[in-house]
Amino acid sequence: MLIADIADVVDMRAAGGTAVGLDLGTKTIGVAVSDLGWGLANPRPVIRRAKFQADATTLSAFLASVDARLVVIGLPLNMDGSEGPRSQSTRAFVRNFQRIDPRPFVFWDERLSTVAAERSLLEMDVSRRQRAERIDSAAASFILQGALDRLSRLTELRDE
Repeated sequence: MLIADIADVVDMRAAGGTAVGLDLGTKTIGVAVSDLGWGLANPRPVIRRAKFQADATTLSAFLASVDARLVVIGLPLNMDGSEGPRSQSTRAFVRNFQRIDPRPFVFWDERLSTVAAERSLLEMDVSRRQRAERIDSAAASFILQGALDRLSRLTELRDE
């Protein structure tokens, strides 16, 4: 089940489980997982990409292991907001993945998430080698945190 709008999943927070953020790259999939209250995103080790079937099997097992109820995946839009080949590739990945695992997905604008993640890692004085290993999961964490913050604000607005 693909859910295109974050506003459609506000009530999922109360259902328990976690939300997972993904930053889909060509060599790795950056991963972040929320706490049970869907307040904080925590980076996890990346998933090394292989072929789609292997990626999907690994990702599906991971989602089950963290009781993921929602997946927020970064949508790599161009700076003008248009979609290019990477966006189309991300959408195709989700379409194909949902044939294997029907968890709900939300696309989240990931513009500048990698830049923010890089800046954050630099501020923490992480070495260049360690930054290269952590950047995708840090970006996934920024993507997920943005979505969690939006869900929190939507919940507040609904409850007012």
